[in-house]
Amino acid sequence: MKYSSSTKEVPATGLVPNHVAIIMDGNGRWATKRFLPRVAGHVKGVDAVRGIVEACIKRGIQYLTLFAFSSENWRRPAEEVSLLMRLFVTALEKEVRKMHDNNIRLKIVGDLTRFDLSLQDAIREAESKTSTNTGLTVTVCANYGGRWDIVQAANRLIAEGNSEREITEDDLAGKLSMAYAPEPDLFIRTGGETRISNFLLWQLAYTEFYFTDTYWPDFDAKALDLAIQSYQARERRFGRTSEQLTTQS
Repeated sequence: MKYSSSTKEVPATGLVPNHVAIIMDGNGRWATKRFLPRVAGHVKGVDAVRGIVEACIKRGIQYLTLFAFSSENWRRPAEEVSLLMRLFVTALEKEVRKMHDNNIRLKIVGDLTRFDLSLQDAIREAESKTSTNTGLTVTVCANYGGRWDIVQAANRLIAEGNSEREITEDDLAGKLSMAYAPEPDLFIRTGGETRISNFLLWQLAYTEFYFTDTYWPDFDAKALDLAIQSYQARERRFGRTSEQLTTQS
């Protein structure tokens, strides 16, 4: 399915966001606050993912996109990166069967070539196993960066022989790693930071932003509801005036 761009057409909106994107921040600080090793926070964060996936299904959300590991996260201590990679493999092994049984489609996007071959194989197997499921689509962004996404889309267009003509917005959007999904309606960042950290730079053009001090391991269904309530209080104009919205309602 091809989705339109919010900068070209006014997308359909509803009381419940169709697509929620989340930067899951604060795992390490959650652990440090409890005098635990940082990896304990990441392990607890996996439990939070499970809870939010369940909450999204119950609330009728169709797409959930999670920023798990950015292209800049390789700058972290080598030991922590190694533990994160092992946790990623373990989570895939444990959760994919449950996702498949619950009709969830799993997608992993990012520059996966930097991961070792065993992890790449696990990713391909997980995506293949859930590819025909029709319920919630869960996208995990791993070794992902918004600038990388735009550059790889441009390079794909060039490789297909499009360098001799003017490139359109639709051309580029169709080559982005998440061209299969509509643009996010609601972006959430946990952990108290108020930036997007190179996440979905193209796709967040008209997304509603919600920031919370809650660390990701503590982010649960009630916290998600607070974010949705904030979203419901927004006036989504997409370039129009409030008067136009009143007239159309």
